[in-house]
Amino acid sequence: MATIIKDITKQTTHKGKYCFVSLGCPKNLVDSERMLGLLQLDGYQLVREPVGADFAVVNTCGFIESARAESYATIEEMAALKRAGQLKGLIVSGCLGEREKDALLVQCPEIDHIVGVFGREMVTQVADRLVGGLNEQRTVFCPAPLRTLNDKDRLRITPRHFAYLKISEGCDRLCTFCAIPKMRGKHITKPIEEVIAEAKQLAADGVRELNIVAQDTTYYGMDLYGEPRLTELLRELEQVEGLRWIRLLYLYPMYVTDDLIDVIANSKKIIPYLDIPLQHINNTMLRRMQRRVNRQEIDELITRLRDRIPGLVLRTTFITGFPGETEEQFEELLEYISARRFERMGVFTYSYEEATPSAKIPDHLDEVVKEQRRERLMQTQQEVAFEFSAAQVGKTIEVLIDRPVPDQPGAWVGRGYADAPDIDSLVFVTGKRLAAGQFVQCEIVSASGYDLVGVAIGSGS
Repeated sequence: MATIIKDITKQTTHKGKYCFVSLGCPKNLVDSERMLGLLQLDGYQLVREPVGADFAVVNTCGFIESARAESYATIEEMAALKRAGQLKGLIVSGCLGEREKDALLVQCPEIDHIVGVFGREMVTQVADRLVGGLNEQRTVFCPAPLRTLNDKDRLRITPRHFAYLKISEGCDRLCTFCAIPKMRGKHITKPIEEVIAEAKQLAADGVRELNIVAQDTTYYGMDLYGEPRLTELLRELEQVEGLRWIRLLYLYPMYVTDDLIDVIANSKKIIPYLDIPLQHINNTMLRRMQRRVNRQEIDELITRLRDRIPGLVLRTTFITGFPGETEEQFEELLEYISARRFERMGVFTYSYEEATPSAKIPDHLDEVVKEQRRERLMQTQQEVAFEFSAAQVGKTIEVLIDRPVPDQPGAWVGRGYADAPDIDSLVFVTGKRLAAGQFVQCEIVSASGYDLVGVAIGSGS
C-alpha cells in the first residue's frame, strides 16, 4: 500500500483502529483514498481485518442493481460482525448512502453513521463522534459543491506505480438510464492548475501510469472555461516529470475534436487506448437513452480515430435489453460489434432504476431475454478479442509489471498499453531482475484467450 505524503506513515499515536472497504468504480476509489488519507492524518490506524476494529467504513456504489446488491451484502457482513461483538462501529459512505439516505438506517439499524458523497471531507469528525459515543447526528449529507473537492493527500490503495486522477465530478448528460446525476450532481470541472498539482504529487510518489477518470472526460472544462479544455489539460499533463503512461477513460463520444485527436496521436506519454462508452448503435435506442449522438456520428468518430491514431485500442460498453429493444435492433448491435471489432468491450444488461426516466418507458424486457442477449454479444466479442490476442504473438511490446506470480519465481503479471488496470487482460512475463512498477520490453510467445504470455528482453526500466 502506497501513501502520498510520508508523514502519514510516521504516525505514532492512534485514536482508534478502522477497516475500510471500497466498492464501485475508480472514481469512487479516489474518494476512498481521500477519506483514508484524512483518517490516517487525523490519527486513526488502518487495519486489514474488521474483527477487533473500532469501526469499519464501507464506501458504497449505488449505480445499478448488481452494484447495490454488492454494497448491501458488504454492509450486512459488517453488521453481522457488529451484532456478534467483533466490530464496534459501522460507517457507510458513498453513492448508496447518498441515494438511500435515512432509509438505509431503517433498513440496517447496525449502521452508526452515513456519510454522503459530498460529506466525505467530514469523515474524521464522524469517526470522532462514533469513537466518542456521540450519536446525536448520524448522517452527513452536504449539497453538491460549487468547486470540485480536494483529491490531494490521499492514502492510495492501488499499487505504488499507478493511480487514478479525477479531473471532474458529476455529470450533465441526463441519459435516461442513469442515476449518477442524482447522486453526484452536475458536472464540475477541477481547474487545470489543481489537476497538474495533483499529478505532480502522484508522480513524486512513484506513479508511472496515470489513469484519467471522470463521469464525462471530454466535457472537461465546459462549465469552468466555457469550452472543452481536455486538449489543453493533456498538453500540460504530458510535461509532468516521472509519468510514462497517461490513459484516458470514460470519454463521451461528443467533443472529440481534431485537436484532441492530434494531441493523442502525437504524444509520447498519452497511450493509444481510449475508453468510449457507446451503449447502443441503433438510432431509436440511442434516442430513447438520450445519448445525443446517432449511428452516423459514432461511425464517423471511430473512423477518424482509427485513421489518425496509430495502434489505437478502443474499449467500449453497451447496454442490452433496454426498454423497447426489438430483436431487429439487437441484431443491428450484434452485427455492428462483429464489423467494428473493438479490442476491448463490456456489456451490461439494462438495470431498472426507479428514479430514472427509463423506468417510465414502456415495454420492459424479461430478465432472461436481457441476459441471453448479453451472452450473444459477449460470445461475438470473445472471437474478436481472441483474434486480437493471437495477432500479438511474435511482437515485442512494452509491458508494465504489476506484481509477482505467487509461488512462481521469475514469473510476473503485467499489462500492455491495451490493458487498463483491473478491467482488461493481462500479460504474464518471465524474466530476471524484474520488479513491480518497471517497464520492460517483452516478446509475446503465446496467447491464452484474452491474456498474453511473454518473455522479458533485457531488464526493466
